[in-house]
Amino acid sequence: MRVTMMDVAQLAGVSSKTVSRVINKQSYVCSIKVEKVWQAIKELNYHPSAIARQLCGAPSSIGFVYDNPNSHYIIECQKGILEICLQEGLELFIRPCKASSSTLSDDIVTMVRRSHMAGVVLTPPLSEMSSLLAKLDEENICYVKITSGNSSDDNRTVCIDDFNAASELTQYLIDLGHKEIAFLQGDKSHGSAQQRFSGYLAKLSDNKICPNEDLIVDGIFSFESGVEGAFKLLTGENIPTAIFACNDEIAAGCLFTAAFMGISVPEKLSIVGFEDSPFSRQTLPKLTTAKQSTELVAKTAAELLISLIRKNSQPQDRVFTPQLILRDSTCSNE
Repeated sequence: MRVTMMDVAQLAGVSSKTVSRVINKQSYVCSIKVEKVWQAIKELNYHPSAIARQLCGAPSSIGFVYDNPNSHYIIECQKGILEICLQEGLELFIRPCKASSSTLSDDIVTMVRRSHMAGVVLTPPLSEMSSLLAKLDEENICYVKITSGNSSDDNRTVCIDDFNAASELTQYLIDLGHKEIAFLQGDKSHGSAQQRFSGYLAKLSDNKICPNEDLIVDGIFSFESGVEGAFKLLTGENIPTAIFACNDEIAAGCLFTAAFMGISVPEKLSIVGFEDSPFSRQTLPKLTTAKQSTELVAKTAAELLISLIRKNSQPQDRVFTPQLILRDSTCSNE
């Protein structure tokens, strides 16, 4: 016969309500009772029913909603969120969507209601869309957003400090003697692309280097964009000695174009990326980049969401700065 919550309560010598509180990790249960309940759960091999948890109002699932072409980023996010869900006994719903959809906000609300989700984790650009956030607030749907920034503006935000990481990468190139440093943009709808570009410009200004508009090329977060952008730069009148690519996929595209054109990297052209995705380690030469701990960021976002749902204490460290990783795609220009 199937073990029930009443069986656990009887063995632990507590009420079924106490068992429910322990399972849902509510903070106002004494440690002795918590220990007894978990011991009973282990002895009986009890597994809470997701349907039963929904019926009693306890959270049984959360969602991960995204619109991002970077498969590595999405996989790392999934790994981080899923690890926390498994620890907490929650199901994870994963939903790709189109940020450009006119029905985006209504679609997400419908998905949350239909699947009885307790809340959602949002990544850029969804996490930076004020209309979507306003709709979720209006519908009283709990959410946590991952955004680009150097400070957590509220208790629902996990930040990646792209600005300072991009500043450090730019300064590194300048210290190598590069002054003609090009910048290949990512999707401008993403705050991370804007922050990385701002960090690049700020460090040029700090070093009294005037930005050259011919060396700034629009693009998106893709390998193909890097190929096209690099070709435009390397066939123009002002040839850069270094390229700052807004992510590793773009940087890998730059490497491809340089090899096609017979331009040696890093001897004739230094290239840096951003994020430390597999692209950065699978290229020849391997890419200098800024390591972004996407899985850890996602884990923190999931922990924060669950703490908000359960009204428990929240993670304190919610701002992450990508760290400079030096590899073979850069060298001195002096």
